[in-house]
Amino acid sequence: EVQLVESGGGLVQAGGSLRLNCAFSGFTFDDHAIGWFRQAPGKEREGVSCISSSEGNTYYADFVKGRFTISSDNAKNTMYLQMNSLKPEDTAVYYCAVASGRLCGDYDYWGQGTQVTVSS
Repeated sequence: EVQLVESGGGLVQAGGSLRLNCAFSGFTFDDHAIGWFRQAPGKEREGVSCISSSEGNTYYADFVKGRFTISSDNAKNTMYLQMNSLKPEDTAVYYCAVASGRLCGDYDYWGQGTQVTVSS
């Protein structure tokens, strides 16, 4: 059974940092890309970042480039999203999701989300 559990969200002031964690199980990380998404109140869900271990690639949305870093620890079956220089507009529920294959896209399974709130 595929499971993804996010943690690490919280309340932080603008300019601060948070590290989100996505603990996963039930699949082999080498065979699937994993991504981070977010959804703010009243807005559509949007892609934030994605990592493909087997392809050696990472992707970032323009609005987080230079501020967020995606990484993984295969031994711990955990993916991370280091978020620096946070802005109030980064406030959202953040989700991790696993893709059906090695390329980013076509996500099949989702975590329950973790709330990130950035105060001004």
